[in-house]
Parts: sequence; C-alpha cells; structure tokens
Amino acid sequence: QVQLVESGGGLVQAGGSLRLSCAASGRTFTPYHMGWFRQIPGKEREFVAALSWSGGNTYYAASVKGRFTISRDKAKNTVYLQMNSLKPEDTAVYYCAAEKDTYIYTPSMYDYWGQGTQVTVSS
Repeated sequence: QVQLVESGGGLVQAGGSLRLSCAASGRTFTPYHMGWFRQIPGKEREFVAALSWSGGNTYYAASVKGRFTISRDKAKNTVYLQMNSLKPEDTAVYYCAAEKDTYIYTPSMYDYWGQGTQVTVSS
C-alpha cells in the first residue's frame, strides 16, 4: 500500500557530493521512522541514517557522521540524504525504507522498501 521510490544516485569522484531522494506514496502515510540503508554485493544491508517522521530526530552510522545529512519534507512525503565528502567505501546500492516501530537500525524491522539506487564513488 506504501510505495517508496529512490532517485539521485550516480557516479561521483571522491570528495564530491550527491543528494538522494525518496518519495513515498500511499494512503495515510505515517511512519515512525524513515531510514537509509546501503548494501554491497556479498555483504549484509547496513544502516546509514534515519529520522523520526514526526519529530525529525536524526540518527547516523558512525561511518557517515559529519558527512551525510538526512532530512524530510513532510508536505511532499519525501526524505533526503545529502552525502558530502564521499569516499570509495561509500559505493553501494542505497535503499530507502519506512517502519512503524522503534528499532531504527534493524533492516528486518522496516515495513516498506524502495527499489534502490546505485551510488558509485571513484578515486
């Protein structure tokens, strides 16, 4: 019933920036948290950042603190991930997700997922 669509991925050089967007649609969209996760081949999906939809509290993985910023536009049902000072280690498929619980960091607890968008950072 809820659809999430990511956009904004691409190829960027190390030190550059990208801004990812996740647009949500569906009846009565009221998640507790919106999160960004990333995954590279052969590895588990890992937490990147999240926010509480109502209050805007933000949470970040240690690896991206100070470089990435998560934000939302409630009127547009959209969450953003501004990625600055990108490193080759940030290369992954990035997924947007929405959940109705309070676990925040656990992928299996999220209820809805987007299709993913590729981010590639070259050296």
